[in-house]
Amino acid sequence: MSTASRTSRQWLLTLPSLTWLAVFFVIPAILVILTAFRPADLQGGVGPGWTLDTLHELNDPAYLPILWRTFSLSAATTLICLVLGLPVAFQMARAGQRLRQVLLLLVIIPFLSNFLIRIFAWKSLLHPEGPLTKLLISLQLIPENAVLLHHSGTVLLVLVYTQLPFAILPLYAAAEKFDLGLLDAARDLGAGPWRAFAKVFVPGVRRGLISAAVMVFVCCLGQYVIPQMVGGASDEMLGSKIAQRVFSDRNLPHASALAGGLMLAVLVPMLIVALWQQFGRKEES
Repeated sequence: MSTASRTSRQWLLTLPSLTWLAVFFVIPAILVILTAFRPADLQGGVGPGWTLDTLHELNDPAYLPILWRTFSLSAATTLICLVLGLPVAFQMARAGQRLRQVLLLLVIIPFLSNFLIRIFAWKSLLHPEGPLTKLLISLQLIPENAVLLHHSGTVLLVLVYTQLPFAILPLYAAAEKFDLGLLDAARDLGAGPWRAFAKVFVPGVRRGLISAAVMVFVCCLGQYVIPQMVGGASDEMLGSKIAQRVFSDRNLPHASALAGGLMLAVLVPMLIVALWQQFGRKEES
């Protein structure tokens, strides 16, 4: 088969996926960006003409704390998920075939229930009359008047809970392909278990780490349900502000400007990671 025929066949195979992405991602993204340059009307829609007033409104200093909170909580969630998910993926890769399937099922089980139901479950657990709060009070770990809801720490806790499977799965996919015999060789050469893990295993699953970090970080950036349900007024994230502009303020151009900025904040790191991985493959070859 000639190179031209092989290339044509590859394009035909990827055409359905490219069409899906174009229709349901590229075109809506372009419409969102274009809407940011339109004026808002009094009925909550988009008015005629074009304007830069919406972009000028984004210079409001009130957005700085929200941006900082969004990126700091997303970065903290990503770091915690990687720290927790890496040992889990390592143990899953070392386990036998039957135990590995059971562990993988336990990781996937949260996806079998509705996302909102899981958040409501955490809200019930952390409620002042909830079982977790009562347990901590009975163990004298927190005072009787303690409120576990409506704190940044609560938002971070639930973010980690919801995003941890998204970190474990790509880490496990990378760990499963890793040659565990390299760890035995490192220990034979004098490295301790922790040193072998840090110096051999972690670099060996670097691509899985990058994929997990990007996936968790991107998912956290657009969160608005978790801060709204378990956070307080001071725990607002950028996703919450976008939802407010759409549903409460009925200002679609302003919401589009915020969404467009968030979209760029998501796409730019992903593009950098993709270029970095491509550069790494060229170096390896």
